[in-house]
Amino acid sequence: MLFSKGTKEVVGLDIGASSIKVVKLIHGKNGYVVDSLAIRELPPEAIVADEIRDREAVIFCIQSVLDECDTNSKNVVVSLSGAALITDKLMIDKKSGAEAEQAILFEAEQRSPFDVEDVALDHQVIRLDEETNKMEVLLVAARKEFLASYLQLLTDSGINPIAVDTDAFAVYNAYINNYEVNPDRSTVLVNLGQDVTNVLYIHNGLYHSTRDLSIGSRSVFNAIQQEFRLNHELTNKTIQGQMEGSIDQDMLKMTIVNAAEELINGMELAFNYFKSQAETDAIDWMVLSGGGALIPYLPEFIQSRMQIPLEIFNPLRNVQYDPERLEGIEPEKIAPLLTVPVGLAMRKVG
Repeated sequence: MLFSKGTKEVVGLDIGASSIKVVKLIHGKNGYVVDSLAIRELPPEAIVADEIRDREAVIFCIQSVLDECDTNSKNVVVSLSGAALITDKLMIDKKSGAEAEQAILFEAEQRSPFDVEDVALDHQVIRLDEETNKMEVLLVAARKEFLASYLQLLTDSGINPIAVDTDAFAVYNAYINNYEVNPDRSTVLVNLGQDVTNVLYIHNGLYHSTRDLSIGSRSVFNAIQQEFRLNHELTNKTIQGQMEGSIDQDMLKMTIVNAAEELINGMELAFNYFKSQAETDAIDWMVLSGGGALIPYLPEFIQSRMQIPLEIFNPLRNVQYDPERLEGIEPEKIAPLLTVPVGLAMRKVG
């Protein structure tokens, strides 16, 4: 038997600006196995910059991918990202229980750009320093209004979210379950989505910090659509590398490079800020995921401009799957697109 007693299934749901992805993983004694996965493209501009503009279409797509994924479970792990979410690290005296909660809340009030009464807070201790009797705490804050709207969308879709993560930490979870973390190099995980780019740093073998950039691959999509006068469907095919015989490739490369300039500037600022905070001269390795990792010529351009060795993320590197069960989907061709839902489905819940 492929699955036996002691296994558990977890469903990861990634609601992106251009598509919705669902991955169901079986957690077994021998690791992770893909039970099913599904992807559904959203209508143009159904979601733009975290704003849901076509609610009924999004709900329909969520329900469709869950049905297509053939999962009876409505208990899923979901995630958030964008301007309504902030993360920070605190170093406080080692405490526990209510005393720790009070100290963290006090620090959050000093740091949060939002009124603490208007945000939902969560935290996790990521490191204890026994010598100084200090603990490093990761703080995550989401605006209550945004969180309530998002959870209502899920409820209206017939979903029970058993855990709410962030896109960046889902990427991190997928990374540490598929790759060995090298403590001798600084690594940046870049998840390039349609409207948001999640940037997460690993330094000295440990999580360091994360930052969401309010720019993604939409500018590239729009530039290609305008330059070649394509409709939405043909632009998607071009971005997915399916129009090589119909599109001048030199012109396509130039269009992508020019459209990515603002993204590159944002990444440079984020990388320089990390280097100053971590007191390091360089980032040694970059791992690129998300739909942007599949755009022709874009990964090579990012690598050449940032002058950092770049690897395309494969979140299924240590995951088993049977291609015959996936009904025509070829995971190896779209693996970077699955990073967030795979990372969510790798969560240990219950």
